[in-house]
Amino acid sequence: MSEKSGLLQNILKALKPKPGGAGAEGGPLPEVQLVRRRLVTASVLGCLGVNFLMFLRFFFPRALFEPKTIFNVGYPSDYGFGVDEKYKQAYRIWVVRNAEGLVAIYARCTHLGCTPNWNAAENKFKCPCHGSGYDSEGVNVEGPAPRPMDRARIELLPTGEIQVDTSVLYQFGNWDDPGSIVRV
Repeated sequence: MSEKSGLLQNILKALKPKPGGAGAEGGPLPEVQLVRRRLVTASVLGCLGVNFLMFLRFFFPRALFEPKTIFNVGYPSDYGFGVDEKYKQAYRIWVVRNAEGLVAIYARCTHLGCTPNWNAAENKFKCPCHGSGYDSEGVNVEGPAPRPMDRARIELLPTGEIQVDTSVLYQFGNWDDPGSIVRV
């Protein structure tokens, strides 16, 4: 134990600066050594600071903030016949009014999940990824899409507003279900 403490004392004695700011040769420390010390100190403090920031980041959750799945889209009188693209950007749906009533088509191509665009001149939805085409009802008419687009749950609230729920989707065979259309 005495050898180790003696070795430690020798190291501390060698590292201890001489009185009066003298260097190893007894003169003042050269400017290069002062710059080197500052650089090493700044590097060590920088690494510790970055590690501390990473440590603090651990306490904040990395949550994805997605749009609501249940939302109101207005009143039936707000929609004329045809496709309304008002909610395509915010909620990824189109509200379509036809002779049967109002439907909410979920704007996702059934081929690879891209968002199709409504082409009013051709009266159809056209997917920009691989060219799938859908009529105004969402039924696939061209391209590689294997089936029609899905419809989101839509219902008329007691207040008269229309509520859409994109967490419940109806595929082509279930389009007669009460939640897939609002008859107005």
